Amino acid sequence: MMMFTIAARELRSLFLSPLAWSILVVVQLILAYLFLSKLDVYMAYQSRLMGMAGAPGVTELVVAPLFASAAIVLLLVVPMLTMRLISEERRSQTLILLLSAPLSMTEIVLGKFLGVMGFLLLMVLMIALMPLSLLMGGNIDFGMFFSGMLGLLLLLASFVAIGVFMSSLTAQPTVAAVSSFGVLLMLWILDWAGSGDGTQASDLLGYLSLLRHFESLLRGMFDSSDVVYYLLFVFFFLVMSIRRLDADRLQH
Repeated sequence: MMMFTIAARELRSLFLSPLAWSILVVVQLILAYLFLSKLDVYMAYQSRLMGMAGAPGVTELVVAPLFASAAIVLLLVVPMLTMRLISEERRSQTLILLLSAPLSMTEIVLGKFLGVMGFLLLMVLMIALMPLSLLMGGNIDFGMFFSGMLGLLLLLASFVAIGVFMSSLTAQPTVAAVSSFGVLLMLWILDWAGSGDGTQASDLLGYLSLLRHFESLLRGMFDSSDVVYYLLFVFFFLVMSIRRLDADRLQH
């Protein structure tokens, strides 16, 4: 299908970009430092934890915080990866050629979405190697590990979906990046407003928060409603992007 051709082109263009390589290196260095810091603290208190009944293990104290830190770091990174997806085409006036090609808007949007997700999948797999290295000296809770990985991937898919939509609205990549970050940050901190007095409005804000559903998966509490939330979230913003490009095609 053509969307996989577009995805391969986007992925190839990312790896040809110094920005993507810089992001890959910087993110890995930051998370490696945080991982080693958490591991150092865990080792310092391990003897005390062994004497406690029901004490948290290395997965709770090292692996889960690593995935939580990765989510925050990638919240800053993803808008930089998505800002050029459509806005650069619009600014360079190649979007008209893309719209006139024998491609559906769905193929274009999904292709660009999958291209960035392919890059982020590689990044998540590299992050996952850090906790997997702990198997050389002990055990980890694989249920919590895979639940955290799933939550991180779904969260990143939501980030990319918003980034694609924001990139479709403007011809300025910088504006797309800033607006994407603003929307993501707002959806992230909705959980703060949703942890208030327990009213219906408060519960609704909490449910809409990207953070609350991620935290459930991070704790190893797999709930299909959290997965459905992220899938619907991604679907909504991708459909909005498709509709935006459809409007552009009708204008031309």
